[in-house]
Amino acid sequence: MEEGTVKSPGHSGGTMHGKRATAPAGGTDGGAADADCDYDARQWDVREGCEVRQILDRVADKWSLLVIALLDRRVLRFTELRREVDGISQRMLTVTLRQLERDGLVRRTVHPVVPPRVDYELTPLGATLHDTIQSLVTWTEEHQDEIATARAAYDACVARERRDAPRTPQ
Repeated sequence: MEEGTVKSPGHSGGTMHGKRATAPAGGTDGGAADADCDYDARQWDVREGCEVRQILDRVADKWSLLVIALLDRRVLRFTELRREVDGISQRMLTVTLRQLERDGLVRRTVHPVVPPRVDYELTPLGATLHDTIQSLVTWTEEHQDEIATARAAYDACVARERRDAPRTPQ
């Protein structure tokens, strides 16, 4: 393994117990002080070509999360999805649906009628994301005020730094 490269428990042979990870038998993961260490992001392989990263990039991107959440409730047609996902372009919705279909998360059904009708729904694999997305939404709702406060403090600090920075003559 390259220096600085980190492996997830799934890649290194470690296991997950609740929110704690254990290192593989015979040693640590290279960053842990003991065999039963706190689980953290350093244990994930986040290199660009990593399969886990590619899947996370897909399911956690801006549009995929919204599409998956909408399809979790019901089967929708393209135009219904476009109407309900505020701000998405036709092209981006098409790309998102194709990528989710390729990953086995969304099923596209073409009905042989005139005019053609195409429905989109989650596959059983896609439906397994429900609890994960619901947890993320719940976390967001629980912490939105704290995040708004942190953003306001950050913005005020940046504005103060800009205001107080020495100005160079032009």
